[in-house]
Amino acid sequence: MSTLTVLQRLKQRRSATKRNIIQFYDEATEDYEFWSKDFNMHFGYYIPFKTNLLKRDSMLNEMTQQVFNRLSVSLKNSLVADLGCGIGGAMQYGLRKYPLLNIIGVTLSTFQVHEGNKRLKHKNGLILEENYCNTSFKSNSIDGAYAIESLCHSGHSIQSLQEAFRILKPNSKLVIADVFLKKGEEQLCMGSTYCYEQLCKGWSLEGLGSIEDVQKNLEYIGFKNVSIEDVSFRVAPSVLHVPFAITGFILKKLLKREHLKPQSWKNLKGSLFALLSGVHMKSFGYYLITAEK
Repeated sequence: MSTLTVLQRLKQRRSATKRNIIQFYDEATEDYEFWSKDFNMHFGYYIPFKTNLLKRDSMLNEMTQQVFNRLSVSLKNSLVADLGCGIGGAMQYGLRKYPLLNIIGVTLSTFQVHEGNKRLKHKNGLILEENYCNTSFKSNSIDGAYAIESLCHSGHSIQSLQEAFRILKPNSKLVIADVFLKKGEEQLCMGSTYCYEQLCKGWSLEGLGSIEDVQKNLEYIGFKNVSIEDVSFRVAPSVLHVPFAITGFILKKLLKREHLKPQSWKNLKGSLFALLSGVHMKSFGYYLITAEK
């Protein structure tokens, strides 16, 4: 079977509908709690002698810190938007570190809104049930926005980038931390295409944008000073935790004689193929993108 044929099948079977994304996050929160005590739904950032290779949350929280470093917002009374906030792990970190900030997150999951807001009680944070491609925020009202491994659910669509541009104040920044393709889908080899297909199915992703196309879209929309940083080697140590986390999660379930939910199997499968995708370094890369309005 040719790469093109596999790619066509992938596009036909890809089903990152709003309903599937909501179901994914409603049912996968328990899985993420096992991945991160702080409910970080992303990979980490390793800095020698600062983060601990053996403590996953040390690296995961550092990724959030790297994002906030690039936002460059005033730490007092600024309003920041988390576009695809999950249960609010990054928001929690930001508000612990910068208690005078105000952070509003958006997610499609009613469950995450309810659980996340319980954890944000008495803090300057709020989670809304909204689509990051079409928020209720006023134009030019946000001091900074970030998206940590969330825009991939829309395929890093130009609509999501346009919405971020609309809500940001002039001279404020959008920071994206995510996995991107290093080449077009049609240029992927057979192995990369298969990993890509399984990754999208497991994590209910619309797809991954190519880093070149995303940069062009940002500039086309009107963003300036677009900075693209390949941080794949910084992220790799946290990705290597995946097989141990999967094994531990399954053993925990077996010892408790609990059944794994279908979505948990999909999530675990997606995590495994995220690890395998990292082997295809010519096809996939993890990037930090900073763009100024």
